[in-house]
Amino acid sequence: MQWMIYGANGYTGELIARAAKQGGLSPVLAGRDAVRIEALARELDLPHRVFALDAADRVRDGLAGMALVLHCAGPFSATSAPMIEGCLAVGAHYLDITGEIAVFEHAQAQRARAEQAGIVICPGVGFDVIPTDCVALKLKELMPEATHLSLGFETASGLSPGTSKTVIEGFSTGCQVRRDGRIVDKPLAWGRRVIDFGAGPRSAMTIPWGDVSTAWYTTGIPNIDTWLPLPRAAIAMARLGNLFRPVLGNRWMQARLKGLVTRYVTGPDAGARARLTTRVWGEARNARGDRKVVRLMTANGYALTIDGALAVVMHLLSTEAAPGCYTPAGMLGADFVTRLPGSGAFSVSDR
Repeated sequence: MQWMIYGANGYTGELIARAAKQGGLSPVLAGRDAVRIEALARELDLPHRVFALDAADRVRDGLAGMALVLHCAGPFSATSAPMIEGCLAVGAHYLDITGEIAVFEHAQAQRARAEQAGIVICPGVGFDVIPTDCVALKLKELMPEATHLSLGFETASGLSPGTSKTVIEGFSTGCQVRRDGRIVDKPLAWGRRVIDFGAGPRSAMTIPWGDVSTAWYTTGIPNIDTWLPLPRAAIAMARLGNLFRPVLGNRWMQARLKGLVTRYVTGPDAGARARLTTRVWGEARNARGDRKVVRLMTANGYALTIDGALAVVMHLLSTEAAPGCYTPAGMLGADFVTRLPGSGAFSVSDR
């Protein structure tokens, strides 16, 4: 069956395209940058298509004949909705590598339409959110009565241009957590605590990570927050940044900051991706105050994204999955992440 990597000219999309070719796969490479798409397609000897996402008929024509699309063109806040509409129109499974809460929520809202169209919609098949989603499901299995779920990760990985632009968009929105089943807005660095992600205690703050959306659909646990370790001085600066959120959200300022990313951010090189690992942590608590903690070591976030995304592609191309909207762990189980290269086993404790 034919399948497509859209955004193959971007940092992560190109990495996935090269890995797919090396693995004997033949995706159609696509994007809106004709020069870069055509050059990569020639180099890898793969078919290609060039089209933008600014018109529904253009997207439908570009996706004609595709059984599946792996969408890698961010920021997904602007690109995911038109691509999902295109996949619904032509009957192609939709995957992406987003970590954006609003994108996950929009995707889940299309569940009934996906079932009717006979397709699978599964955003977040990269580092955002495979490892944390699998940890969430593992904790749910260990503590079915959990009422609170906290998730986080510690990594030295650099950021790709696309991820950097997503972070910039988040400057103006602050933090988000889930409380009593609803996503609620909070200030930047709203929550602060000390967490042992696996290498000793670290100061950490809440961040608006995708699991605030996805872990709810995976586990049904009504209270969810997500965490990142940072030095105390950096957390203090983030809290101070709440005063400047209106300025950071200004359209001109957003465009200016994203322009700097385009000029100066390249993403981690192959050596960094091979060398750097990631520690993932999760904690579930019940109404009595009992808790379970799960820790996991994985490969670098971008390496995991390559392997994870291609694993989900192969699963959907080789099985008859029931149509609907899924999270990665919801579709492939809690142990999915432990089968990816560079991942260890779950470590379970009470603290």
